[in-house]
Amino acid sequence: MTDETLKTVPLNDQHVALGGRMVPFSGYSLPVQYPTGIIAEHKWTREHAGLFDVSHMGPAFLTLDSVSGDAEVDHAAIAAIIEPLICGDIAGLQPGQIRYTLLLNETGGTLDDLMVARSPGYAGALYLVVNAGTKDNDFARIAEAAAGKATLQRVDDNALLALQGPEAVDVFAGLVPGVAALGFMQYGPFDWRGEELIVSRSGYTGEDGFEILCSPGRVAELVETLLADERVKPIGLGARDSLRLEAGLPLYGHDLDETVSPIEAGLNFAVSKRRREAADFPGASRILKEREDGPTRIRVGLTVDGAPAREGAPILDADGTAIGTVTSGGFSPTLGRAIALGFVPPDHAAPGTQLQVEVRGRTQIAHVVPTPFVPHRYVRKAPK
Repeated sequence: MTDETLKTVPLNDQHVALGGRMVPFSGYSLPVQYPTGIIAEHKWTREHAGLFDVSHMGPAFLTLDSVSGDAEVDHAAIAAIIEPLICGDIAGLQPGQIRYTLLLNETGGTLDDLMVARSPGYAGALYLVVNAGTKDNDFARIAEAAAGKATLQRVDDNALLALQGPEAVDVFAGLVPGVAALGFMQYGPFDWRGEELIVSRSGYTGEDGFEILCSPGRVAELVETLLADERVKPIGLGARDSLRLEAGLPLYGHDLDETVSPIEAGLNFAVSKRRREAADFPGASRILKEREDGPTRIRVGLTVDGAPAREGAPILDADGTAIGTVTSGGFSPTLGRAIALGFVPPDHAAPGTQLQVEVRGRTQIAHVVPTPFVPHRYVRKAPK
């Protein structure tokens, strides 16, 4: 229970009508599950197609105020505005390509993780999606960097859906011709019954699928159309979290925060080669040193014997000495056992290392394992 005044998403009434159990999350009222329950929803997404409402997230467009007419010049100009805030190579994006990157503070800590995409059809424009809990600060930071050069247009009053699972592409391609041509981390605008949808082939479950930006006036119709397909069921935040945990994906505010660097988080790939060579991103001295010499802690995956170890549970070495902390943990419906993410010193991070976790005052055996816990099933295609 909370005294907080919660925001509602455009589909709020539909969630209630479908039996969604509404809970507070990042300042919004959102469905944590539907009557079938989290485990059934999780398994349905792994086997068929799950429909998630992620309208609490922060989509936006960043567009140059003045364009030259030369697409490459204009893209370089818009990339130069956002790159000083992040560690990703945006200048090198192809039209329609998406990059996962990190918004960093001056000490190399993570202010947020986000998606940045190059517009496939408009020169000098980027499509951004940031996290719900940090979006106001993120947008203020980006708008300040863009002042006088580009305009940030928030579109988080729209609806953002995620259709995820092995049958998602067949379902959605039947409604929106052309979306199957997208590969993982590619996006574009598509027409659906006269409505322009912004569709990316991406998601937060480790499965193939799409994220779909739709106007609030048409999203109920779109959801009704999707749910009319027997392969699609509504899925709540509970299964979204268990799916992303099995996929080994970090959750901002838990596995990432202002103290955690990309190297500590095991996100070395997010520090793009060109940016490393230029050392021109926030916290570069720390991050490059950690990349060369190794960090003092690193995020690992754990399988846990017995009950799930939740966020904050101490991680102990084999002798019982505390060496780290669980940052995300829960039950894996796919594996049928408890799993967790957490930080430990590098000399305890090798796969196969036996550790312990403390759960409600009792110690349980844990083993370091590679992540993802469940293999990703993304569909990759070369940019056109």
